[in-house]
This record gives sequence, structure tokens and C-alpha cells, in this order.
Amino acid sequence: MNNYFLRGIGVVGAVGLASLLAFSLPSNEARGDGGGRVLPQTVSKAWQQECASCHVAYAPAFLPKASWRRLMGGLDHHFGENASLDPATQADILRFLETNAADSGTSRMGSRVMRSLGANDAPLRITETRWFVRKHDEVPHAVWSRKSIGSAANCAACHRQAEQGLFDEDAVRIPK
Repeated sequence: MNNYFLRGIGVVGAVGLASLLAFSLPSNEARGDGGGRVLPQTVSKAWQQECASCHVAYAPAFLPKASWRRLMGGLDHHFGENASLDPATQADILRFLETNAADSGTSRMGSRVMRSLGANDAPLRITETRWFVRKHDEVPHAVWSRKSIGSAANCAACHRQAEQGLFDEDAVRIPK
């Protein structure tokens, strides 16, 4: 009888310890799909400085290499603006974007984005990816056009930590 009692206590203790560990260890998945930190651990200073001077420096994992090549190859017509850079800076930023792109195989976010694209898709806008559309399908078009937001490309309007690469759904605050 004592052996069964002691085994029972051992089993309950083991299950309790396993549960405690499972819920206390850090996990990116616990941050949710699209959440968590999407920036690589090492970022390009040129990318931060040049891209963030006009908008959020979008995480490289949001688009595949082919998209970044197209985008960086057309900086003189960058969504209606001339965002030309000197060749060395442009090459440095492109290298960073390609190294950390959705199809570089280094991030879970990139894997999610790539699963939503066709093999030859190379969208110029993150908002054109099926991943983005699916993640934001509950947001009415009227919300995007609010003066406080402007467009779906203004990540920082609702994702207050977008500049740090944090897109946790629980932290979304849609401005009025």
C-alpha cells in the first residue's frame, strides 16, 4: 500500500514539475502567430538609419529576397518618392535584407510569409502578401483610412513596438 501511495505522489509531482516548466520557459510560439520579435538579432545600421528616416524599417522577414531586390533596385521611384542612396549604402542594405529575407530560412516569420506566397511571387508591398491580408482581415478598410493611421503600411500606428520588431497581437492599439 505504501509503494502505491509513494508512486502516486511521484507521478503527481513529475506531472506538476513538467507543467510548471512548460508554462514558465520562454517560447516564441507563446507570443502568437505574427507576434514576438521579427527582427534579426543583428541589424544593419544603414538599414535602420535610411529606411526608418521615412517609415518603420520593415523587418526583412516580411518579404522574400526577390521582393527586396526589386524594391532596392527601384529606389528612385520608391512608392512615389525618390529614395536613392549611394551605391555602397544601397548594396549594404540589400545584403542585410537578403540575408534576413523571408526565404533565407532563418526565421519563423519568414517561413509563415513564404507559405503564403507562390514560388515566383515577389510582391513589393508587405500588405500584398496573403499572410498580411489574413492577419489583418478583421480590420475594416475604414480603419486603414483614418487620419491617425493613413494606410495599412503604417505598422507603428497600431503596433506601438513595431520599431523594435515586436508585433504581439495583445499589444495592438488601434487609434481613433
